[in-house]
Amino acid sequence: MASRSGSIAVVMGAAAVAFLAGSHMTRKSVEAQSAQRVFELRTYTTIDGRLQQLVDRHKNGAIPLFEKHGMHVVGFWVAADAPKSSNTLTYILAHPSREAAETGWKRFLADPGRDLFEHEPIVEKVDRVFLHPTDFSRIR
Repeated sequence: MASRSGSIAVVMGAAAVAFLAGSHMTRKSVEAQSAQRVFELRTYTTIDGRLQQLVDRHKNGAIPLFEKHGMHVVGFWVAADAPKSSNTLTYILAHPSREAAETGWKRFLADPGRDLFEHEPIVEKVDRVFLHPTDFSRIR
């Protein structure tokens, strides 16, 4: 029995070391991507009753175009609490630089592929904030 628990301890120890090494490697590789990398936080407020339409527009149309134009999707969120849960979509894009963000948006807006999914106005307001990660952020 002692050798079995000893084996389990060795396996658990090896797993912990592998996890820590992997965490370190992941953080280093993320940091190495770019010192100028910038994140864009976008919050959309929809016209009443149009939130799902905006979610579908991004899910089925905008995301491939973002990627096509060098804008990496980090994630999308719908507000958890009312009243914003009925009309608010937030997402984050990552860009190699602020200049790349501006270029990506110009190309996105000029892309004829947008016509396939943007048929009518459904957004009342867009808030846009560019973010630089702190030195202790897990994603940089």
